[in-house]
This record gives sequence, structure tokens and C-alpha cells, in this order.
Amino acid sequence: MAALDISEEGARLTVDEIKAAGGNAVAVRTDVSDPESVATSMKEVVAQLGAPNTVCNVAGIGKFAHTIEASFDDWQRILAVNLTGTFLMCQAALPYLLENGGNIVNVASTAGLMGQPYSAAYCASKGGVVQLTKSLAVEYMERGVRVNAVAPGGVDTPMITQFAPPADASRRLMAKLVTPMGFVKPQQVAKVIAFLASDDGDYMTGAIVSVDGGLTV
Repeated sequence: MAALDISEEGARLTVDEIKAAGGNAVAVRTDVSDPESVATSMKEVVAQLGAPNTVCNVAGIGKFAHTIEASFDDWQRILAVNLTGTFLMCQAALPYLLENGGNIVNVASTAGLMGQPYSAAYCASKGGVVQLTKSLAVEYMERGVRVNAVAPGGVDTPMITQFAPPADASRRLMAKLVTPMGFVKPQQVAKVIAFLASDDGDYMTGAIVSVDGGLTV
């Protein structure tokens, strides 16, 4: 297994946990928004571990902001990581998956399935991930590669702290983003990703599986 992260420390922590559980893994620093970084990292992974058979695109960033106040730099960066990064990783992995078989699981979001206040860039990026997933699923279903996505609501990870609402945010609108079940645990999302990537999910492609406590019901 390979953990690719722009944070070397974060990737190494993940690898340490995998090794402690008896697995084999390597950490590779990767900026998913940079085509050269993605290409170099994929070659390194293949050299160390062999061709991938499963690719999970989990990297993501975001923030709340009034759209009229959002900076162009924030817009570009959010789309670059969330959408372009997912595209670049899929593009780099597909030649190996097509040759040897395998599948891709992308992490979209409820923000890609419903309107969300103060989140124009994030919603646009995750809506793009949803449609990218469906497009790739159709394109490669005859060639033995499955492509699916999970769509969590708010996930209980440090990333959630990036989403501080504007000081004057509408409580009524913000309340629509939380279910009575609260934030989903990363382990709960991981179990769904593992199912989609496994042989148990072998008849699923192009699926966007909500893991959101009923938020999009």
C-alpha cells in the first residue's frame, strides 16, 4: 500500500499505522494538483510496490466564505486539489488498472449532491468529482475498470476546522448541514470505501454512495 500526501509527516504516520497492523506500505510526498508530482509519485510507487490495483482519491481542502468575498486564489486552489487532483491521479493510475484490472474509489461529498451555503468552490469541486466518477465509469466499464465514489457529509477529522462559517452566517442555513446523527467518523467512511474496492462490490460502477446520516434523503 502507498500513502501519498503533500505532508510527508502525515503520510508516514499513516504508513506507521499500516505497518503496525501487519501490512506493508510506503510514504510518498505528492502534490496531487501538480501533474509532474503525480507522475513522479506513481512511478515511485510502481517501482517499490508494483502496479496498483486500487486507487483511493481522498485528498481534499475547503473553506466557508461568502461568494462575493471569496478570493480567486481560494477558488483555484480548492478546484486544483479536489477536482484536478482527482483527475490527475485517475489519469496516472488508469494505464496500470487497464492492463492488470482494478478499480478507483473517489471521495466526493454531500456538497457535490446538494446546495450548501458559503461553499461555491467546494460544491463545484465535489460536483465535478461526482461527474468525473460517472464519466470514467462509463468510459472504462467495458475494459474491466470500476470507478465509484463515496459522498460523506461532515467528517470528524481535523479538516472540519477549515470550515469556519462566516461571522454573520445564517444559523438556519447552517443547520441544514448537520444531521441528528452528527459528523461521520472516518472509520465509517473507510468501511464503505473498502466495500466498493473489494470483490463484494464487483457489480458496482458509477455509484455515488452517500455516507451522510441521511443528510441528502
